[in-house]
Amino acid sequence: MEEALTFYDRHGHGISAILSAPDGPTKRIAVLCHGFLSGKNSTTNKTLTRLLNSHGIATFCFDFFGQGDSQGPFEDLTTSLAVEQATAALDLMTAKGFSRIGLVGSSFGGLVAILTAAQRRDIACLALKCPVVDFPEELRITFGLEELVRWQATDTIPNMMGGSDRVRLRYGFYEDCLKQIAYGPAEHITAPTLIVQGEQDECVPLHQSRRLYDRLGGVKRLDLLPAADHRFTRKEDFHQMTTSIGDWLVSHLTIRS
Repeated sequence: MEEALTFYDRHGHGISAILSAPDGPTKRIAVLCHGFLSGKNSTTNKTLTRLLNSHGIATFCFDFFGQGDSQGPFEDLTTSLAVEQATAALDLMTAKGFSRIGLVGSSFGGLVAILTAAQRRDIACLALKCPVVDFPEELRITFGLEELVRWQATDTIPNMMGGSDRVRLRYGFYEDCLKQIAYGPAEHITAPTLIVQGEQDECVPLHQSRRLYDRLGGVKRLDLLPAADHRFTRKEDFHQMTTSIGDWLVSHLTIRS
């Protein structure tokens, strides 16, 4: 059963979301944070929702500020604002009576999930798909210094999804990212954490996941898929990634006596 709803962050921005529940009652849920220039209806979110619902676990997928059906101009997005919205999503699920909550983040959503989980003690488990840990580093590598100068001058960036038109995004996004590098916060995470990344990832440097893994305490696992790229383009890689995340969530969201 799917329920479309709108909730609000502390600034009053409307956030579009879908709550997908299994057939029977459940107190278990996974909150899914999508990637940059993606949305709540991503293929990864839909696949994980089907998998988790079949195991009696609900999912809550939402669009970050200025993306999908949520309010706001995308150009005003910051990582700090995205973390506030993820926090609002978790608070809403707690208010709805879910007592066993997992948090999932893809790429940019992985950064948001790390920063959010570091501030909470009610996360039962964390699953990260090719997470960005140091976004400024990735942006410098992806764009180059000349493009960063152009970004600062024009408040636009190249379309990272491959389109020809430039995307409006204030340079303040980059400046905010400089204050949101997640290695330090990761040391405060107590929830069991899974990281899945392709060794052929062309966007997020592989050393970020390895360094993140070293910073995490407690139960943790790093799955590196030898042939997988950032989007897990090959069917077998996508299947392995979603299966690993799904199994991790099912295992750690199971209520133990």
